[in-house]
Amino acid sequence: MQSLIAAWILPDQLLEPSNHPVLQESLRESGGDQKAVRVLLIESRRHFTALPYHKKRLTLYISAMRHYAGELRSAGWQVDYLREETFADGLQRHCQANRWQRCVAMEALEHPTAQLQKQMAEKAKEFEFNLIVNSQFYWQQTEYVRAVSKNVIMENFYRAMRRQFQLLMDKDGEPEGGQWNFDSENRKPLPKKLQLPKELQFEPDEVTKEVMSDVENDYSGHAGNTKGFNLPVTRKEALTAFDDFLQHRMVDFGPYEDAMSHSKGRLWHSVMSPVMNLGLIDALTMCRRAEAEYRAGRAPIQSVEGFIRQIIGWREYIHWQYGRQMPDLRNANGWNHTRATPRFWWDGQTDMNCLKQIVGRLIDSGYNHHIERLMVLCNFAMLAGIDPEAVANWFLTMYVDSHDWVVLPNVIGMGLNADGGKTATKPYIASGSYINKMSDFCSHCKYQVKKRSGEDACPFNYLYWYFLVENEKKMRSNPRMGPNVLGLKHVSAEERVAITQQAREFLDSLNYYTDPAYEPDDSAI
Repeated sequence: MQSLIAAWILPDQLLEPSNHPVLQESLRESGGDQKAVRVLLIESRRHFTALPYHKKRLTLYISAMRHYAGELRSAGWQVDYLREETFADGLQRHCQANRWQRCVAMEALEHPTAQLQKQMAEKAKEFEFNLIVNSQFYWQQTEYVRAVSKNVIMENFYRAMRRQFQLLMDKDGEPEGGQWNFDSENRKPLPKKLQLPKELQFEPDEVTKEVMSDVENDYSGHAGNTKGFNLPVTRKEALTAFDDFLQHRMVDFGPYEDAMSHSKGRLWHSVMSPVMNLGLIDALTMCRRAEAEYRAGRAPIQSVEGFIRQIIGWREYIHWQYGRQMPDLRNANGWNHTRATPRFWWDGQTDMNCLKQIVGRLIDSGYNHHIERLMVLCNFAMLAGIDPEAVANWFLTMYVDSHDWVVLPNVIGMGLNADGGKTATKPYIASGSYINKMSDFCSHCKYQVKKRSGEDACPFNYLYWYFLVENEKKMRSNPRMGPNVLGLKHVSAEERVAITQQAREFLDSLNYYTDPAYEPDDSAI
């Protein structure tokens, strides 16, 4: 008699059933007998309370899992969906109830869960644990990336990925359009008359409504709320959302991908990261479909290249850096910053209009686009000297698309330059002039963006110059940061003193958030 096999699939491994490595391996081990496999999905409370995650993030995760169980059943699989305190509890109970002797699982993307899997595989006595390689990223297929032992800058990584998968390459093996990067054409500020396409929204079905109720009841102390949840939670909805992006937003995505708006948050961005990070849509497929829009003459190359670079370049590079730098990355603090997150990061109550609008949208929706995250939030955190791990934990808590593998290298490494330059060669810091150039925030703000110091000066300005004053020696030693400190020659000794005093008074005046629930609990997730 064929022994039963458990196929354990994690919440962020919701891949298309016919191509899922866990299901394929389970079928192979069962000799092709689908009835000898029981698929196991575990809704772990500990996993969802490691931090006080945003309720819309929890709704997305849990609703996608529950819908995925239905997708698997429709494909003929026997599925057991368990709600347990921990993953370990769920596996143990399922094993005892079904008496299976083998479990097939795919390596977790997040370090804490991956460590748990390895411990379980080493200690399992009642069953054999087959842990297979994760297939959710493509950089492993690139010999250049796999073989490299030293650090690689993102641009070279990106070019290697483009060559490997022949994305936007001409018949001679050169980049389409004669250049690899169209960044210079993709930094346009908002047009004065903002005309945006209608935002596609997905009305919650009965499954999602039940999840929303469960989240409000079971995770009442978490950030945000479930009201207005409208994200795609199924593979069909994810594909519909991407079709909508290609048809209505791709054309203008490139030129305005760095723009920010006082009144609108999504602009021309795809907002596909939440479903892509769960496995509901494939990254390489998205890149090829975007390229097809260019080949068909329906989208300009700067928009398509910018989109592909974000996915096959930046996203893959970030995951590669996570694997290289963990577990040390979580505690990296190359600039020795120690402040806690300010209270207004949690309630949006600040007179700085850019931060008020961005944080307010985040509390409401669980989403900001990449420039708001990098050039406003991480910029402020860097200038204010906030502890990198505290910033990362906040990002993990607040965003619907947050995952350990994306947040730690993107925030601690790229945004805060706390990893010694392994992810990015310089910190992303800027004064209020950058925010003013790329948005309309400043025209609605009480502070004066053109003033460097004084009572009504923009805090980003004096914090920026204070950072340069305090770190002048260190920044001069880095060729890429040298140009920043050259501007100090225009700042008199008297103004340096005034900037320093005002910056310190401002930072001392902030109300900082020190709730112990904010510290992550990864034990037995």
